[in-house]
Amino acid sequence: MAPRLGVNIDHVATLRQARGSVPYPDPVAAAALAELAGADQITVHLREDRRHIQDRDVKILKETVQTLLNLEMANTQEMVKIAMYLKPHSVCMVPERREEVTTEGGLDVNLHLAAIKKSVDMIRETGIVVSLFIDPDVEQVRASHKAGADAVELHTGRYCDAADAAQREREFQALVNSAKTAKKLGLRVHAGHGLHYHNLSPLLAVKEIEEYNIGHSIIARAVMVGLDRAVREMKALILSA
Repeated sequence: MAPRLGVNIDHVATLRQARGSVPYPDPVAAAALAELAGADQITVHLREDRRHIQDRDVKILKETVQTLLNLEMANTQEMVKIAMYLKPHSVCMVPERREEVTTEGGLDVNLHLAAIKKSVDMIRETGIVVSLFIDPDVEQVRASHKAGADAVELHTGRYCDAADAAQREREFQALVNSAKTAKKLGLRVHAGHGLHYHNLSPLLAVKEIEEYNIGHSIIARAVMVGLDRAVREMKALILSA
């Protein structure tokens, strides 16, 4: 069975928020188009600073998404309450820093195990699937298992940004090792960050990875060829494996 494609529509909202006073482009409309083009899941990150996706977006998406809605969020009391109220299909806990352009690195689950486990337990009680966004590190995988997560999403940034073939191979092996460890522990394995049409193919050979969440590259290509084609091309790439 081919991995799922989760299309992250945050950057549609980024374009909207750049003008502040306009209601377009609407990420809710983008989600519908992405689903029609073959997306298996819609992913949005409701940041604490609300720099792109807004509360209104997530509320409407919860009512209109026909596939699965995946909510990325920081481990804060506010976000846990929002998740438990909206009840998306899944949440992915990610680290947040106000000064970052996009999410940098994964959660340090080892360091914050007690706090993360408390939130994971609360969210899972409502029937929501919980994943933790972590660096491809075996110890972080084990800590995620201790925290009671259903899944881990492996941060693919270092693999995508590798300066040369040797570094890319090291980062690829780290992803493979983490994916295999997670699977052995009974965790589902997802991956994302920095993935695009030219670096995804090698990862498709890692059978343990069952979901890819991809945003920036799809939305960037959509500017040139349209969202329908951009999603269809990424979906075809995944199915080709």
